[in-house]
Amino acid sequence: MATFYALGNYTAQGFQGFCKDPKSDRSKAARTAAEAVGAKLASYTGLRGPYDFLAVFEGTFAQGAGIKMATEASGALCNIAVCEAININEVAENAAKIAAAYKAPGK
Repeated sequence: MATFYALGNYTAQGFQGFCKDPKSDRSKAARTAAEAVGAKLASYTGLRGPYDFLAVFEGTFAQGAGIKMATEASGALCNIAVCEAININEVAENAAKIAAAYKAPGK
């Protein structure tokens, strides 16, 4: 399983829900969403900055994309960016192999 980081924002509708129930535990909702598709929520954190929350989960990209689609469709969340943890050295090794063989247009 891969590790994914979902950063997102609440909509006005989502913030209205918080005003109505300020003690709402959104980590439980995130856990329920992850478990519904067989993924595992590792952590859920509220943020100050350009994003309102960060959810870290283990699973597949298709599971993460499904969570994004369903939660944004609820109208309470938006702008969810799902990022996958990678081994940057492995990426660089592949890039080095390609750079040795790749010819740019016109060269």
